[in-house]
Amino acid sequence: MKFNVLIQPSGHSFPVEADETILDAANRHGFNLPYGCRNGACGVCKGRVLEGTVEHGQHVAGALTAAERAAGQALFCCAKATSDLVIESKEIGAVSQISVRMLPSRVERMEKLAPDVMALWLKLPANEQLQFFAGQYIDILTKEGKPRSFSLANAPHEGELLELHIRNIAGGSFTQFVFEELRVRDILRFKGPLGTFFLREDSDKPIIFVASGTGFAPIKAIIEHALYIGIQRPMHFYWGARVLSDLYMLERAREWETRGIKFTPVLSDALPEDGWTGRTGFVHQAVMEDYADLSGHQVYACGAPVVVEAAHRDYTTQRRLPEDEFFSDAFTFAPKS
Repeated sequence: MKFNVLIQPSGHSFPVEADETILDAANRHGFNLPYGCRNGACGVCKGRVLEGTVEHGQHVAGALTAAERAAGQALFCCAKATSDLVIESKEIGAVSQISVRMLPSRVERMEKLAPDVMALWLKLPANEQLQFFAGQYIDILTKEGKPRSFSLANAPHEGELLELHIRNIAGGSFTQFVFEELRVRDILRFKGPLGTFFLREDSDKPIIFVASGTGFAPIKAIIEHALYIGIQRPMHFYWGARVLSDLYMLERAREWETRGIKFTPVLSDALPEDGWTGRTGFVHQAVMEDYADLSGHQVYACGAPVVVEAAHRDYTTQRRLPEDEFFSDAFTFAPKS
């Protein structure tokens, strides 16, 4: 069974199968709705159902509350149509200019950045280059055909090799393979680029970047892209971690400071041997301590869902950040199957 979906305010429409999500159908027909995690954890794809009915699907409760559902909102990465629909959602026009591709790559280099963080550099076949926006991600396709999503940590102008930062998650179905079995010159296939987490260059608002853990990767790509193209907007980068070793590219962030990027590292569980004298606590709260009013800012947040969700909730409700000026990419992990 098929239903029709009309997007407002653009007026674009597309058919959707009863067994596919609204987001998947929109992407399949060339309409790029915002999304991040694609599994109901981050809330980036949230929009309003103006007419018709949907099956909401499984999602994290905090990403779509009961009150929001009652008000007609839905997570389009999870929701499936049960009738013809009219929905309200922004469309990301710039993404449509880039083709999503399936490509092989060779592991060119591996480096442990921290005891539990491995950097991979992937080389594409000769005469191939991936066009992408800084901040987007790719899906590595495992032997079982299951995708594993990782943000690109390099900016497009440094696209000869694709850089990934992979944390070793206990029970992770792919990350343990990376740490225990993957070798240089092995072949990995991937699909990409994906996601709508990238710098909105048409704005002149000051930017606050918030990263937790390996959420640093896409923020790194965006900041290095912004520096490369000479964006002059004020930028303040907050990086949260548990202990000092988790700030695995601290010197790179310090280098950005010399080029005008304000940098605030925050540790939540610093060890005595860290000798830490900097900010402590939770990274999203550090922003709130420094900024009483975010109404004139943009915020780009990436990392653990609990951090991204708390930042979105508190900045919009307590610091007057406009809903449409919060851009996020929440990391979720696939358990070993």
